[in-house]
Amino acid sequence: MQADLSPVIAATAQWLTRAFPASGGALASALCEVQARQAVTVAAWLRYPTAMDAALVDVAGPGGSARLDWVTGADASLDDDVDAHAWRTWVDEVVASWAASLLTDPELAALAVAALAEGSHSTGAPAEFRRLVAPDDSDQRAAALLRHPDLLAPVAELHHTQLLDRLLPGRTLIA
Repeated sequence: MQADLSPVIAATAQWLTRAFPASGGALASALCEVQARQAVTVAAWLRYPTAMDAALVDVAGPGGSARLDWVTGADASLDDDVDAHAWRTWVDEVVASWAASLLTDPELAALAVAALAEGSHSTGAPAEFRRLVAPDDSDQRAAALLRHPDLLAPVAELHHTQLLDRLLPGRTLIA
């Protein structure tokens, strides 16, 4: 069985770009989507670092967007057409939370990209995550909502501690 995180990555990136849409036209939407997809890819590869981890989430499913929708208030805008939102079942709450943390903290994003060397996903062709770790002005303008720390805080805070534990094991907390 081929373990593939692409349904989780696609659905979670779609959830982020719908919850925090681009500011502008088609180019802004594309730039926003690329940034969301890069953040979600890094987060998913960190959360599921081995082929076995990816295979398990493929079998068990990631959990869906219900809590994320509730936290952001998006649940109030959903209609009753379950089929129209079937992709939401492939949204991974932890991956979305980690991606939100990465989008709002460039140093954490750089640390996360560096940590990918430990997993099995980054073998082969090197992945490019420039728009995540070093966004230019057009990236920043396009994804103003997607990168806004105050707006993403409710999502990022859901699993921020787990991300820090993954990236900085054994860290000491300073009170």
